[in-house]
Amino acid sequence: MITSVLVANRGEIARRVFRTARSLGIECVAVHSSADADAPYVGEADAAVHLPGTAPGDTYLRGELVIEAALKAGADAVHPGYGFLSENAGFAAAVIEAGLTWIGPPVEAISSMGSKIEAKKLMAAAGVPVLAELTPASVSASDLPVLVKASAGGGGRGMRVVRRLEDLAAEIDAASAEALSAFGDGTVFCERYLASGRHIEVQVLADQHGTVWAVGERECSIQRRHQKVVEEAPSPLVERTSGMRSRLFDAARKAAEAIGYVGAGTVEFLADESGGFYFLEMNTRLQVEHPVTESTTGLDLVALQFAVASSEALPAEPPAAVGHSIEVRLYAEDPANDWQPQTGTLHRFSLPGSSFEPGGLREGSPWVRVDSGVASGSVVSPFYDAMLAKVIVWGATREQAAARLAAELQRAVIHGVRTNRDLLIWILRHPAFLAGDTDTAFFETHGIGEPTDLAAERVAAVAAALADAAGRRASAKVQRGLPGGWRNLASQAQRKSYLVGDRQYDVDYRATRDGVAVEGVEVVEAQAERVVLEVDGVRRAYEVAAYPGLVCVGAVALTPVERFADPAGQLVAGSLVAPMPGTVVRVGVEVGDKVTAGQGLVWLEAMKMEHTISAPADGVLVELNVAAGQQVEVGAVLAVVQVEESA
Repeated sequence: MITSVLVANRGEIARRVFRTARSLGIECVAVHSSADADAPYVGEADAAVHLPGTAPGDTYLRGELVIEAALKAGADAVHPGYGFLSENAGFAAAVIEAGLTWIGPPVEAISSMGSKIEAKKLMAAAGVPVLAELTPASVSASDLPVLVKASAGGGGRGMRVVRRLEDLAAEIDAASAEALSAFGDGTVFCERYLASGRHIEVQVLADQHGTVWAVGERECSIQRRHQKVVEEAPSPLVERTSGMRSRLFDAARKAAEAIGYVGAGTVEFLADESGGFYFLEMNTRLQVEHPVTESTTGLDLVALQFAVASSEALPAEPPAAVGHSIEVRLYAEDPANDWQPQTGTLHRFSLPGSSFEPGGLREGSPWVRVDSGVASGSVVSPFYDAMLAKVIVWGATREQAAARLAAELQRAVIHGVRTNRDLLIWILRHPAFLAGDTDTAFFETHGIGEPTDLAAERVAAVAAALADAAGRRASAKVQRGLPGGWRNLASQAQRKSYLVGDRQYDVDYRATRDGVAVEGVEVVEAQAERVVLEVDGVRRAYEVAAYPGLVCVGAVALTPVERFADPAGQLVAGSLVAPMPGTVVRVGVEVGDKVTAGQGLVWLEAMKMEHTISAPADGVLVELNVAAGQQVEVGAVLAVVQVEESA
C-alpha cells in the first residue's frame, strides 16, 4: 500500500498529482530547485527536499538526487509526472532498485519506446501504420521537407523542419544540442514532414492483469514550434470520419500490447483529412493534456495510476465519453515576437476555475478547471517551460465549451508578464476552429490574431493617466482637496505618456471647474484604482493596477514613459541585447568579423528553448561581451554591430 509519494517534477503537474494523492490519503513529498523554493507546489507539499542549483541538468534531471530525496523524506513511491525523467528507463529502474514503488510503466516498455527510431520498428512489426524513417545521410532533395526529431523526449524540443538540403547539417546539430540539454540524449533522426496533418492521440491505460483500455482520443493539432497550444476531446476529425475511431483504438491497443504496457500512456498519430493515420510516438507517461480525457469520461487518471501500481485490476471496459472538453495552454510568451518566452513577476494572477474532483462533473452547465503552477507573486524564471496554466472547459457541445472558455480567458486577470491569452481567445472564436478545421498548419494558414485594437489602447492610456493623477492627489501631503495641476487661469494641459509595445500614447488632460477634461472622452469618475469613461456615448469602467514600471488597465499593459530619460540608459547604435535572462550556449563570431543581416551571432538558452540573436544589418562586429556558458540578464548588451553605411 502506498502511503507517501514523491513527485519527481515541479509546477502544475506536481500540484495535480498532490491533489489526487491527498484524496487517497497519501502524503505528498516535493523536490525543488533553488529557483522553485517559493513555488506554490512546494508550499502545498507535506515535505520538501531542496535540490541545489537552478538548471534542470543540476536538479530535476539528477535521478540519484531525486531518489535520495525520496528515501530521506520517507516516501515509498515515486510519481514522475511528465518531462524531465518521466520517460527515462534508467531512472525507473533505479527507483525500483531502491525499494520504491514506480508509478509508471515497466522499465522494458519505457526502454522500447524511449528511442523513437526503435519504437517505429516495433510498431511496424505489430501492424501499426508508420511513416518511413530517414537517416540524415540518406535525405535527398526529393524527400524535402523533412522533420528532424529528437529520438528521446518530447514537448517540441529537438525538432526542426528542413526545407533546403544545405540547411540539414546545421539543423541536425542544433536539434541534437537542444535534445541533449533537455533530455540528456542528443540522438536525432529524420522523417517526411507533413505540413498540414492532424495530430491525434489515444489515451491508453493497462493493468497488470492483461486489461488494456483505449480510453478516448484527443486532437492536439494547433501547435507552435511543434508544441501543443490547444487540445480537445473528442477529435473533430474523428467525429466526422466513419470508422476512424475504432481503427485508431485498435492501433493504440496493438501498440500497448506489443510492448507489454502497464499504466497510463498515450499513442500519438499523424492523420490526414481522409482518416488515414501514422504512428508518431508513444509517450510512456501522463500527458499535459490528460484533463480533457478526464473531463469527458469522469475518470481520475492519476488515481488510476496509483491503483494500477498497487496491482488493482481495471474493469473490462472504460466508461463512455460524454460531451466535449477543450484545454488551452496559457504561456508566458509574446506570439507577435516569434513566440519569445517572457520572464518576470506575476503581480496578480487570477483565473476562473473549480477544484478538480473526479467524476460527477459532466452534468448541467459548462464548468471550468484550472491546473496552474503559479499564483499571484510568483516569479516566472528563465530556467523552465513557459507554461503558466492549463485552462480546461467541459460542455455538452464543442461550441458551448469554446464559447465558455473564451469568455473565462477574457475575464482572467494577469498582471506582470506578457502572455498568449489574446491569441487563445482569438483561436477559440475563429470560424475555422469552430468548424473543426484545425490542422497543424493553423497558424501558417490563418496568422496569429486580429490587428491590435489601437482605440482600446488609447482609452486605456487615458484611464492610466487619470488614475495616476488621482492617486497622486490622494497621497498628497498638503492641499489634498485641490485637483492636480489646478490654475486660476487657463494654462497648458498636463501630459503623461505610455508605451504599449513600441506604440506611444500621449495623454493630455486639464483640471477645470467642472472636473478633468480630456479631448474626445467624457470623464465620469477617476479614482486611483477605478476610472469610468464615456466614449462615443458608451460608458465603461476600467480597473487600474499600478506596479513599478507597469500599469495594467484591464488586459492592456502599459509602460510609463519617463519625462526625462537617463543618458546612462541609452544604448549604442547596433547594440544587441538579451531579450530575456538565459545562458549563452554558442557564440558564432569574433570581434572584427563582417556579418550580414539576419546572421546568427549568439545563441541563448532559456525556458528549454534555444533563441538566436541575429545581426540587425550588414556590418562589422565591434564589441562582444559574452562567451559560451555565461549567464546573462535581460537587457544585457551581448554584442555591438557597426552598421555599414550604404554607398
